[in-house]
Amino acid sequence: MAGKHGCPCCPNTEEPRAVPLPMAKAQTALAPADQLWSTSRDQAVRLRMEGSGPASETPITVHQLFMETVENYGDRPALVSKTEGQWVTLTWREYYEQCRAAAKSFLKLGLERYHGVGILGFNSAEWFISDVGCIFAGGLATGIYSTNSPEACQYVAESCEANILVVENQKQLEKILQVKDQLPHLKAIVQYKGELQQKAPFLYTWAEFMKQGEDVPDEQLDAGIDSLRANECCTLIFTSGTTGNPKGVMLSHDNLTWTVRTAASMAGLKYGEEVVVSYLPLSHVAAQLIDMWMCVCFAMTTYFADPDALKGSLVNTLKEARPTCFLGVPRVWEKMQEKMKAAGAKASPMRSAVAGWAKSIGLQYNYSVMNGENQVPWGFMLANNLVFKKVREALGLERCKLCFTGAAPVTKATLEYFMSLNMPLLELYGMSESSGPHTISSNSSYCIASCGKVMPGAKTKLENTDQDGSGEICFWGRHVFMGYLNMPDKTTEALDQDGWLHSGDLGRHDKNDFLFITGRIKELIITAGGENIPPVLIEDSVKSEVAIISNAMLIGDRLKFLSIMITLKCVVDDNGDPTDALTPEALSFCQQHDVTATTVSGIIANKEPAIYTAIQEGIERVNARSTSNAQKIQKFVILEQDFSIGGGELGPTMKLRRPIVVKMYQEKINELYGVATEK
Repeated sequence: MAGKHGCPCCPNTEEPRAVPLPMAKAQTALAPADQLWSTSRDQAVRLRMEGSGPASETPITVHQLFMETVENYGDRPALVSKTEGQWVTLTWREYYEQCRAAAKSFLKLGLERYHGVGILGFNSAEWFISDVGCIFAGGLATGIYSTNSPEACQYVAESCEANILVVENQKQLEKILQVKDQLPHLKAIVQYKGELQQKAPFLYTWAEFMKQGEDVPDEQLDAGIDSLRANECCTLIFTSGTTGNPKGVMLSHDNLTWTVRTAASMAGLKYGEEVVVSYLPLSHVAAQLIDMWMCVCFAMTTYFADPDALKGSLVNTLKEARPTCFLGVPRVWEKMQEKMKAAGAKASPMRSAVAGWAKSIGLQYNYSVMNGENQVPWGFMLANNLVFKKVREALGLERCKLCFTGAAPVTKATLEYFMSLNMPLLELYGMSESSGPHTISSNSSYCIASCGKVMPGAKTKLENTDQDGSGEICFWGRHVFMGYLNMPDKTTEALDQDGWLHSGDLGRHDKNDFLFITGRIKELIITAGGENIPPVLIEDSVKSEVAIISNAMLIGDRLKFLSIMITLKCVVDDNGDPTDALTPEALSFCQQHDVTATTVSGIIANKEPAIYTAIQEGIERVNARSTSNAQKIQKFVILEQDFSIGGGELGPTMKLRRPIVVKMYQEKINELYGVATEK
């Protein structure tokens, strides 16, 4: 029995050990509410329902969505994890039973309604089971970034009044123990990997935790599940706090269930057949929505990557899992591009010529698909067999129908590189406050450098538009969040009186309604002369002009002219931290310019004239295309080390944290502008 989008309310079929929800009850299961927003953990909101179309879909809870999949696909693989080198699979029915067991244990350990369960660690089956189990038990599932300091962990745990914290290992446990006396609501800590190094009455291993609730009756849990309401909060996503303290984004059951059903309708997914790899931080909305909730909606299979995925092991997992859809943040795609270019630099002239020919055909073909012409150029099949298939296999993406990119801006150079390999990257756009996506690109509907089109049943409005039609992007729909936990002032800043969400991003639509992001209001550089300059496009242009550049950040806010801080492509160590050694691509750039340096420090120490000149010439080419003198870069400086998550310059999803970088390099900035540094 399927609803309009194949995700109906729970049918009246019997299900072992669970109380089926009658249809009528499911349809009326909303808590009374008259406001569109709330900042209290226990206060429901009015949903942005419409009379017809996707926004009129019956609201359902996370449990109802899960039940539907268990009944239809109970024996299909749900979660696949590596234990001592072997893949171990949980079916959808086993996964559901473990979520119920975890929910009972949370209740037994004293989880109160609308209180948090904080989850701190790398992606795993236990992370998912803790999250879903917490929601079944009536708590608020709260991911905590594993890179957080003890103080930042304390802030999140105290904000959600966490009764229980689930941590990955000893390293994460130690952070919590440092701040435990500042967590008055905390009753228990569960460690899900490895043995406990110490004993304490409030500490549990995963196995001990899962046994805690064995004597909690099914009836008690089912009564709690029956009392869940689709318009109440079930998840907190804490923004990564690049400016000020993180804000707790309250998401309702309906935010999650409506958004995955609607977003997936654009992607053309098949029930019970899709495979994803989970590696991005689950405390981030994009990973949570795709890896956890999209998978529940479509009975997909999730493979868990190793914790060092972003340091290089991701490709191994991709080759074993062979996902059918994959979300990469721009830095992941850029790293793949750099690796392939480095391999290409070593290829024989014949091989390079074939690859170059194939890529020109790939680009031509994908531009014709994008423009709706679908003209297959002569030689395409040959190029596919000789090059494209092999590249996909080398990346583990040979079955991948949907290659998504999101969470930060991606360069046109990277988009065209993958288009030329017949792997168009489909850009998504949204934010935590819109439960993840707002606009989506699909294979049948994409336009290079755009973020796709608005989801069905949602609306976009551009406010305060300029002469180019660019204005602040505002969202409306059932994906718009409830509010920020305990922050009424911040909530009314984000949501206007009519309930539109103001993104803080600037964008414009083209004639086909594709959305293009033109900048971020907070990131706009306002020069001393009063010119508004969006930095990302200029930074991307510089990066694509000069192959040795890894990261670039424009400076010039309230200053007389623009300058740019540059990092060079260097090898990263096992911790993902940048080293001094140049990458193969950077080395070949040096060789082309007759430079023998092999390290970043070597180039800076000698102020290598050929490299500095090449960068200066690249900047001059960018300047020649600028729309005004104010947008021209006057000076640059090469920084000693590349940006990284560990270094603090990049956030957990590798997004540039501009205010932090400015603070870190204030002395260098002062030198550029001839400002005397105060000693």
